[in-house]
Amino acid sequence: MKLIPLPAFNDNYLWMISQDGRAVVVDPGDPVPVLEALEQFKLKLECILITHHHADHIGGLQSLVQKTNALVYSPSHPSIPSPFSEVHNDDQISVLDKAVQVIAVPGHTLTHVAYFMPKTLLGPILFCGDTLFSGGCGRMFEGDPDGFWASLERLSQLPPETLVCSAHEYTLSNLKFAAQVEPLNNELLKYTERCKSLRDKNEPTLPSTIGLEKAINPFLRVKNEDVIKSAQKINPRAQTPGEIFAVLRTWKNDFS
Repeated sequence: MKLIPLPAFNDNYLWMISQDGRAVVVDPGDPVPVLEALEQFKLKLECILITHHHADHIGGLQSLVQKTNALVYSPSHPSIPSPFSEVHNDDQISVLDKAVQVIAVPGHTLTHVAYFMPKTLLGPILFCGDTLFSGGCGRMFEGDPDGFWASLERLSQLPPETLVCSAHEYTLSNLKFAAQVEPLNNELLKYTERCKSLRDKNEPTLPSTIGLEKAINPFLRVKNEDVIKSAQKINPRAQTPGEIFAVLRTWKNDFS
């Protein structure tokens, strides 16, 4: 089994997982890198998983379906072209003969889902789209802070060794912000150096793991005392996890 991040656009990853000549791809915003990988590795595309409706995640969908007849699983949204098999929270589907759990994660968009493969030859794998990034989370375009925090909290309960396959290479900018929130977090400092080394070699920082993200990602650490103190310097009235999350998300929106 191989897990392959396919770079697209400026900073997207289209994730492909393959085994025995069969392949699945997640969020194919651009069909070209997918088709090139299928040819390079001599794979047949059996299935496409869609996390949400933004163009950089679905732009290549129709072209790939026409060329490969792949089955599509997706949450319902008017922007997502038919046909597809509609998925909902806690649905169980199968890809590459492996069980996949659908997890609703509203926040970035209201209908966003993640796909969790609990048992693969590579260990548990999470395809989380734009909900969870290494060191960060997606912008809150449609959801609300309490709902987005609840989505992230649910993902944080997955096994710590779960591979986190986010859809963007935002890691270094996220870690720069995380260091403003928690400047004394030694795990964060060590991880930042490792990621800088990877990017210097033009290698992806992903996948991360759930355990690592719980140690360094401020958006998963809104109950941590140091994170709370940093957020309350901006809004002293913020108390609940959702309120702390809201402060962090607004802060990050304007951070450079």
